[in-house]
Amino acid sequence: MAELVVYGATAAGVCAAVAAARHGVAVTLLEPGRHVGGMVSGGLGYTDIGDPRVIGGMAAEFRAAVAAHYGTGRYAGPEPRVAEQIFTRWLTEAGVGVVFDAALPEMSDAAVYVDASYEGDLLAAAGVSYRVGRESRSLHGESFAGRTEPAPGKHQFAPYLNPFSASGELLPLIDPGVEAPVGEGDGRVMAYGYRVCLSTADDRIPFTRRDGYREEEWELARRWLALGSPGDVVGLVRNLPNGKCDGNSIGPLSLNLLDGTHQDYPTATPARRAEIVRRFQEYTQDFLYFMATRGALDGWGWAADEFDGGLPHQLYVREARRMVGEYVLTQHDLGPAPRYDAVAMGSYHMDIREVRRTWRWVYEHPDPIPSVYNEGYLSVPVQPYQIPYRSLVPRYSECQNLLVPVCVSASHLAFSSVRMEPQYEMLGHAAGLAAVQALKKGVAVQRIDVAELQDRLRDEGQVLAL
Repeated sequence: MAELVVYGATAAGVCAAVAAARHGVAVTLLEPGRHVGGMVSGGLGYTDIGDPRVIGGMAAEFRAAVAAHYGTGRYAGPEPRVAEQIFTRWLTEAGVGVVFDAALPEMSDAAVYVDASYEGDLLAAAGVSYRVGRESRSLHGESFAGRTEPAPGKHQFAPYLNPFSASGELLPLIDPGVEAPVGEGDGRVMAYGYRVCLSTADDRIPFTRRDGYREEEWELARRWLALGSPGDVVGLVRNLPNGKCDGNSIGPLSLNLLDGTHQDYPTATPARRAEIVRRFQEYTQDFLYFMATRGALDGWGWAADEFDGGLPHQLYVREARRMVGEYVLTQHDLGPAPRYDAVAMGSYHMDIREVRRTWRWVYEHPDPIPSVYNEGYLSVPVQPYQIPYRSLVPRYSECQNLLVPVCVSASHLAFSSVRMEPQYEMLGHAAGLAAVQALKKGVAVQRIDVAELQDRLRDEGQVLAL
């Protein structure tokens, strides 16, 4: 029987499993899909890191492994297949048993568990408290919390883009939902999408029209393009080796689907999630085809040697559940204030991608004009900060043998900074070592010796302070 069960073979899950196995713990890694690495091997090759001084532990080890693979003295974003190869090698060398197509495990008192999923399904099944989406400003006194006013910028439409068809119906790709007052919580999560791996190589695969493609879905896009050049809508920069790019969502109409489809995802049933994922897959294929026919993707195509020449295996779930644990990290913590139980550091700015696309009346003379806009985008710099161990564990009264390095205990705002994959790798590392101690001492995860954990993390290269 495994002493440690890790659910979710994300980068955090791989790091947790490997870190524990290296210290002699029997580990089983359960992955509901068929790949390891999560977004790191699922399209997000060009990873945001913030201040490089805070990157240590297994995140630094991964970066070194990537550099060694390409024979370079510095880190380059890995191609997705290379990232998965590295994670697979780590698991094999550490002797971690991996189970694919795995069901959610039944938790017992005989082992320690790590929920490293993007969704937080195991923590929810364990009865651990959580929140989803935006809270109100009043909950934690956070100045940027709650529903926001639309702001100008590269992810915003120009004024007066009409949201209605000739018959007066709302166009596709617009969220018809009710809008909360500014500053109030509404439970909405930031945009999801696919980070596509595209290529300029001679063997690239062209974007083609999908069976089921509907011209009428793209009327909003046609009206938007009629206002002028869209610019780069995907991020066509060769930021990966071998002439590839990690395609991101750029601009007001992009790889992010903002019609409200994703809002059900965090707590949806497996069947409903499969429907949502299928909708995103179809939208992404159609978006790229539509833009390719307008000349916006000239010289690019699907990378033939990644994902069988098509979509990545991982939807970019930027946020889902967030645990309410022993300590809730908030906007106020994203700075230099010391944390006695720091197990990793973060530094990336609060980065909330658009939450929804809707419309409003613009009161111009002589008559109001309906106008489409995107809402929720936020980018606010922070100083390097410490992430406390208490944000990785549930409240003691709720569960004593679970660690959560992805759906950490944080507000919507704080999570928008923590959510970068290098932080997940470092928090997975910390969770794995904490599990080792809890198992060997036979104590609750809330009762381990944090100072001893910190010493072990420092020995293994983790950065706990600047």
